[in-house]
Amino acid sequence: MSRLTVYRDDAPDTILLDVTSPGEIAETLRPHNIRFERWAAPVTPAKDATTDEVLAAYRPYLDTLMGETGAGSADVVRINASTPNLPELRKKFLSEHIHSEDEVRFFVHGQGAFVLHIHGRIYSVLCTAGDLISVPEGIPHWFDAGPSPDVVALRVFTDTTGWIAKYTGDDIAERFPADVSPAS
Repeated sequence: MSRLTVYRDDAPDTILLDVTSPGEIAETLRPHNIRFERWAAPVTPAKDATTDEVLAAYRPYLDTLMGETGAGSADVVRINASTPNLPELRKKFLSEHIHSEDEVRFFVHGQGAFVLHIHGRIYSVLCTAGDLISVPEGIPHWFDAGPSPDVVALRVFTDTTGWIAKYTGDDIAERFPADVSPAS
């Protein structure tokens, strides 16, 4: 189940908002130009489907999204127990950073939390299979799929060189651990 939890950035133990309705999540994030929506594909590819099979299953959605955003490429990322250098990769994602383009992800399988730091608030968005999130360029955030991830996601890029982060140096992610426990 998707979930949005909001905190003040100086009070990690105080929840200001906790919602699970995709519509409420989208409405809460919209004022910050964050896109959140659910995609209902006619067929969900198997977790071990090839990259081409995954891209083909979501092609109508991708074509529309890429046309709207001017994105230049899409690929499939898999993060699981067999991912090389998983602890180092997780540490890299857990450091607050920004990008010079929107970060767009669609969760095919599994889940992960995008944690956004906006105007004195922390927005922890637990995305699950079927969720699309687009974090605008320049919004400080971090990502966590947990210590034992099992995620298949589509990534959409405008810059075809892919994922490039500029780290903020803020240790705020250490004070706001994401809740990536199995979805209900």
